[in-house]
Amino acid sequence: MDTTSTRAHDGVRTAPRALATEAVHAGRDDLARQGLHAPPIDLSTTYPSYDSRGEAARIDAFATTGAEPDGPPVYGRLGNPTVARFETALARLEGTEAAVAFASGMAALSAVLLVRGSMGLRHVVAVRPLYGCSDHLLTAGLLGSEVTWTDPAGVADALRPDTGLVIVESPANPTLAEVDLRAVAHACGSVPLLVDNTFATPVLQRPAEHGARLVLHSATKYLGGHGDVLAGVVACDEEFAGRLRQVRFATGGVLHPLAGYLLLRGLSTLPVRVRAASATAAELVRRLAADPRVARVHYPRIGGAMVAFEVYGDPHEVIAGVRLITPAVSLGSVDTLIQHPASISHRIVDADDRRGAGVSDQLLRMSVGLEDVDDLWSDLDGALGRRPERGAGNCASNHEAPALAN
Repeated sequence: MDTTSTRAHDGVRTAPRALATEAVHAGRDDLARQGLHAPPIDLSTTYPSYDSRGEAARIDAFATTGAEPDGPPVYGRLGNPTVARFETALARLEGTEAAVAFASGMAALSAVLLVRGSMGLRHVVAVRPLYGCSDHLLTAGLLGSEVTWTDPAGVADALRPDTGLVIVESPANPTLAEVDLRAVAHACGSVPLLVDNTFATPVLQRPAEHGARLVLHSATKYLGGHGDVLAGVVACDEEFAGRLRQVRFATGGVLHPLAGYLLLRGLSTLPVRVRAASATAAELVRRLAADPRVARVHYPRIGGAMVAFEVYGDPHEVIAGVRLITPAVSLGSVDTLIQHPASISHRIVDADDRRGAGVSDQLLRMSVGLEDVDDLWSDLDGALGRRPERGAGNCASNHEAPALAN
């Protein structure tokens, strides 16, 4: 493998390409010139160099700007060619100058907070709901940050001179509430807007096109797509990417090369997977919304493969009753997953804050996979339990029809 640079693009692309094409080819443009078809995996932790003066100059340059070092790789914590291929591809898909990968989504978010905190900008404005651990990281002040929670309309009024970041998630975890990203970006002024785009993926929305400076992914989810890799990534401009690389180098939150390889492979089928799962999810939403055992269904206007719904009965019985669907946290895999957010993914959030953000105790979150829709519905139908009899006493049929919430 040519290891003359950790950069995987080398200016090969000259014309705009469709997202489906980028998903297959981005980060791989140089392979044919090297006589390769599949991307190689570089597992080296260190690289030989007989030019120690040149090494010193490159390390000095990295310490100054965080730019990727020119020439051959230096050390695995500074950069890796396989991971760089994934970063290049994700940046192309999100329409940003760069992307920086980390060992997990939380490591990626932590790095962003550390970058802003190092500049004395520790105040964060955030909109609930967020992923439960993101909420906890901000609320607990574990990295010295202070958070002001607000709704999208209150972002501008919540800003302070020391505000370093505005954070939103759209569609939000787990209620799938959507935010007008362009309006929020405008309200942020010069403060960077970070959008967690894990649920939508660049297939459904590209936040940078709406004014977001930072786009966060738990790459564990749809980007990997098979439930076998843990990773996070931030797509952003090159200036911010340099600072993120410096934090990654200093803290060691690096992505393993094998994970980078699996993520690059996952991106190649991302558009196909998201679109197929979204079609199945839309049909399940239709059936759930018509079911008298379901009080409310949440599904975003932009579509997608995530569905949330509130049941009249015991949600824990639904979790215990599935057989084909996997009762587990996480999402974005080829198989369908279901979980009870109030018990697991958002348990760490204060109960009042959780409920205030719309995460009710009756809410279930489902990540729809690639199975046949009728098989999935058969499993859900059985897990939801007996349908209420007409004219029965205090039963679901006496309630209003289930509501579909965007």
